[in-house]
Amino acid sequence: MQAILPLAGKGTRLRPHTHTRPKPLLRVANRPVLDYVLRQLEEVGVDEIIGITGHLSPSIEAWLAEEHPNLSFRPVPQVQQLGTADAIRLAEPYVDGPVLIVFVDTLFDADLGLIQTMPDRDGIIWAKEVEDYQRFGVIVTDEEGDMVRIVEKPSEPISRLANIGLYYVRDWKLMFEGISKVMAAPPNHGEYFLTDAFQYMIDHGARLFTAEVDHWWDCGKPETLLETNREVLLSGGASEPASADGVRVVPPVCVAADVVLEDTVIGPNVSIGAGSTIRGGRLRECIVGENSVLEGCDVHDSLIGDHVTARGLTGTASLGDHTAIDALD
Repeated sequence: MQAILPLAGKGTRLRPHTHTRPKPLLRVANRPVLDYVLRQLEEVGVDEIIGITGHLSPSIEAWLAEEHPNLSFRPVPQVQQLGTADAIRLAEPYVDGPVLIVFVDTLFDADLGLIQTMPDRDGIIWAKEVEDYQRFGVIVTDEEGDMVRIVEKPSEPISRLANIGLYYVRDWKLMFEGISKVMAAPPNHGEYFLTDAFQYMIDHGARLFTAEVDHWWDCGKPETLLETNREVLLSGGASEPASADGVRVVPPVCVAADVVLEDTVIGPNVSIGAGSTIRGGRLRECIVGENSVLEGCDVHDSLIGDHVTARGLTGTASLGDHTAIDALD
C-alpha cells in the first residue's frame, strides 16, 4: 500500500530547531514524530512512501534509509508551497491504487484497520471531537457518519469533529480529478485546499466515512510539542533512569540509557536524549536532545537541541542545535 506524506514545510513556528532539523524529525519521548507515524503505517501494510519534500529533505531521506530500510521512499520535490491540494497533486503520477494521506504535524491513535473493514466507502477521514471548534476545520456528517462538508473555523458549533489531516482514499482517481478542479479555480484565501477536492468527491457521489480517533496530539508549535511529549510519556513512552545518589526523578520522564545525571532533579515530563549530561539544577517540562551538556541549569517548558552546552541557565529557553551559552559569565 502507498502513503503520501507532505514533508516540505519549513516549520517556521519551531525555529530555531527547524533551521537544522526538519520538523518531522523533531522528537517526543526521544523518538522522531515521523517514527511514530511510520510504525502505524507499516502495521497496516504500507510499504511505499511518496514524500512531498522540500526543506532539509536529504536529512529525512538519510534517516529513513537508516531507520526504516524496508520502506520504499519516493521523494517528490515541492518547489512552491501553494496549499494542501497542490502538495498531494504532485504525487499523482506515482499513485496506482488506494492511498493513505498523512500530514505529520500531529501524532494520532487511530484505528487504521477500518481500511479493511469498510470496503463500501470511497474513503475515510479521521477526526477528533474538540471543544474549541472555532480553531479548526470541522466535519459535518450525515446520520450514517459520512462527511457532508468541511467548514473552516465555524462561528457556531455546527460540528465539533476537527479534521486532523489523516485520510484514506479508495477512489484515488476521483480525488485527483477533484484536485485538478480545485487547482483550476481561484485559490481559497490564497491556498488550494485538499478538503475542497474531498467536497468535489462527495458532490460526485463518493461516500467518505468520518472516523473518530482516540487521541490526537499537535506537534506544530513549541508549546504543543511539549504538551505532546507529556502525553506520550503518560501513555507508555516513559523510561526512568537507574537510581543514583543525588538524583531525584519526578515521573514521568524518558531518559536514554547512557545519559549522565549528577546532583539534579529531573521531571516531571522531561525527555533527555542519548549521550547527554545533566549536572546540578533541575529540569521540568523539557525536551533535551542528544549529546548536550547542561550544568547548573534550572529550566522549565524548554526545548534544548542536540550538542548544546549551557551553564547556569534559568527559566524558559529554546536553544537550537550546537548552541553554547554560559549564563554565569
